[in-house]
Amino acid sequence: MQGEAAVIRQGFLVKRGHVVHNWKARWFVLYKDQLLYHKIEGGKKESRPRGIISLVGCTVHCPCLDYENRPLVIKLKAKNSVEHFLEASCREERDSWAEDINVVIRAINPEHQKQLCSSDTSFEIAANICLSHLIKEMQETNSGIKEMTNGEYGNTYKQCFTGSTVIDWLVSKNVAHSRSDAVTVASLLIEDDLIKPVGDKSTKARWNIVTTEQFLDDSTALYCFAKSERKTDSSSDKIEIPHVDLSGKIVKQGFLMKQVTSFQTLISIGVM
Repeated sequence: MQGEAAVIRQGFLVKRGHVVHNWKARWFVLYKDQLLYHKIEGGKKESRPRGIISLVGCTVHCPCLDYENRPLVIKLKAKNSVEHFLEASCREERDSWAEDINVVIRAINPEHQKQLCSSDTSFEIAANICLSHLIKEMQETNSGIKEMTNGEYGNTYKQCFTGSTVIDWLVSKNVAHSRSDAVTVASLLIEDDLIKPVGDKSTKARWNIVTTEQFLDDSTALYCFAKSERKTDSSSDKIEIPHVDLSGKIVKQGFLMKQVTSFQTLISIGVM
């Protein structure tokens, strides 16, 4: 059994069961070559671990897009091809756990680390990525980014997605090596009007001249594909501007609010 001095990190993660795919909280302990998980009973950790995940030959997939409604999942694929799914409580915790596990894996697999270093190249967006092809892949029904209904400051937006969802997708598809590189790619999609900001937060970032990047890696910043922006007001009132044929000499015109029995309509008034 590993001694307490060898503990690199420990804390709660939610683990998917192997046989029955339910999700249960477990206390995980990261050592220099393996990851153990314990059941908590009565507020105390059981002395015997419920399972051991060997990190020798293991690979980390983060972000993991296997679960559409669980964006905070890390997938560990063991050397024997068994997959372990672990869910964190927030994106920062997910990424830090994944990084700590990767550090351990690199330390016990030096040859793998050499391969990574030799294949690592600087990020050159122009040479590697065709944005028009990329946006089509992002819109694929099965493997692309899922469009959902989100709200911001009382407004409801249909067919949109969050900034962090885009970054997760770009990293998971190996379009970018890191989240910062993915933000650069997403900013170029914004510049080419392939993705549009939705709501106040992302719109302000789009036109902020202080920052170099126009895209927010943020779970509350909303975006949509350029051709699919939809907005539904939270109010039941509808505003329409019907076409009105006017003839004669216009003396004055402008917008007035006219009360109708069931809803209000904006009309253009022309005074002859």
